Amino acid sequence: MKQGFPIAMPGQKIGLLGGSFDPAHQGHALITREALRRFALDRVWWMVSPGNPLKAHGPAPLAQRVEYARKILHGDPRVVVSDIEARLGTRFTADTLSQLRGLYPGVRFVWLMGADNLVQFDRWDHWHDIIETVPIGVLARPGWRMKGRYARAARIYAQAELPPSQSFRLADGLAPRWCFINIPMSGQSSTEIRKRGDWRVG
Repeated sequence: MKQGFPIAMPGQKIGLLGGSFDPAHQGHALITREALRRFALDRVWWMVSPGNPLKAHGPAPLAQRVEYARKILHGDPRVVVSDIEARLGTRFTADTLSQLRGLYPGVRFVWLMGADNLVQFDRWDHWHDIIETVPIGVLARPGWRMKGRYARAARIYAQAELPPSQSFRLADGLAPRWCFINIPMSGQSSTEIRKRGDWRVG
């Protein structure tokens, strides 16, 4: 494996949580712990993106966001914070997944997202390719549970949804395959942290 890239072995179930993490907070840690348990994952990779194409303003420097994300996790060995998208040179999730599957043959990836992202998922670049490529685990977010349940992507792929009672089997089948789970929720958000001035560059 290339230097600086996370390590994964064939057969492992790896959850991928992408985002700007600007900044990471305990809400991210909460959904990660729930994803590990409910989807029976071996590891979760936090993929700290160079920038989000759907956001108008750029985030804090990548190295700063990666360092802070690692502090939030307090050394949890099950979670890897990575700048892999910057290393791959990809901007869009579909491209990232295509390269990861080539780099890690036999690894069972699961894309993780909050219900808020499911609502806008049909705006993502090549979103059909994403849901047809890897299973997707959707986690409830405050204020987004019902909107997520009735999102356009959720309606289109209704037949591919696993019931929450089968969430532990999400990584064991081929895409399209997705599962929506309700979890204990945190009201923290990166946007609110930035508004309060608790997250400063430099």
